[in-house]
Amino acid sequence: MNLTSPETPVPDPDPKALAAQRRELSPDTSAAFQAFQSKVFADGALNGKTKQIIAVAVAHVTQCQQCLKSHTKAALRAGATPQELMEAAWVAAEMRAGGAFAHSNIMLATINEERTP
Repeated sequence: MNLTSPETPVPDPDPKALAAQRRELSPDTSAAFQAFQSKVFADGALNGKTKQIIAVAVAHVTQCQQCLKSHTKAALRAGATPQELMEAAWVAAEMRAGGAFAHSNIMLATINEERTP
């Protein structure tokens, strides 16, 4: 929510209206993205449910709130359980923390380089 002051909340723009505006401003690119999205989430080597669970985990890592909401809904519609989605969130949390942990190697290598005469 966009706030002009603590007392006067300004509602976020309507996502459907923004999507329509995006399509109007760039119809070919919007259609191509929609086709890409449909192809990516179609059943293949991974089924749609699994792909949506992956998308929920990725949305946690990228911190895309709109993605998190839409892919959680899609995962539930595809048959994912709340337990599966929570487990995916924990995997995402571990991967995000793991990245910070792994980057400590760069810090340690830099410390060691700086200590070398």
